[in-house]
Amino acid sequence: MADLRLYDEGADDLMAFDQSADRVTLLPGAGGRIEATRRIRILWGQDMLRDVLDGRYRAIICGVNEEDNSHGIIAQIVNLVTTSQWSVGSVTSYARMFGESVSVHAAHDREPYVLKYDLDTLLVLALLRPKGRDHFTIDDLGRGFRTIVKMLQGRTERLPVASVSFLGASANRLLGADGREPSFETVLRTMHDAGFRGDVYPSPKLWQFGHVGVFPTYPFPAGLERMRGGSS
Repeated sequence: MADLRLYDEGADDLMAFDQSADRVTLLPGAGGRIEATRRIRILWGQDMLRDVLDGRYRAIICGVNEEDNSHGIIAQIVNLVTTSQWSVGSVTSYARMFGESVSVHAAHDREPYVLKYDLDTLLVLALLRPKGRDHFTIDDLGRGFRTIVKMLQGRTERLPVASVSFLGASANRLLGADGREPSFETVLRTMHDAGFRGDVYPSPKLWQFGHVGVFPTYPFPAGLERMRGGSS
């Protein structure tokens, strides 16, 4: 270990930020047998918008509503993808038109719906926020992701795929039954239980938990559950 270095020219000492407020403490992922299509990869430290522009994904999952998406991630994406004919206004207009059509022709269908926005080089699968609500629920997220998984199944041209965490959102919040945001683990479990196996980008606000260890994939290692049960 004494011979291992991260940086050149002695910069390891300069980069010692143990007391920095905005950081994460990344722990090793689950060991054991390697199995395909079992995990969700968590992109700690990565910039989703830059990765989209670099062409790392063919599909992105986020939220959309019928009222105003100017502060949502979908607005940033359509503004950055210059080959797309979508604008922030047309994204919202399409969501509104779809919502009005559903209210007339399929009023008894279970929400939420998933809208497709083809940005030429990128497909956005947008979970439509239920009409009359200013937030998503965990139940919305679960049902929406079950639909998304079906839309991805067998469609290799839509892979790789990544999703926002739906936490810390400005336009389309995710709230639990208690009126607070659920934990990141609850979000990951909901997506995983629905069959999703893509990448997830944590909320930037989670960078304020540097005192808590985080894992690079979900499901988390079995040792975490043992600790919760009182075993060391």
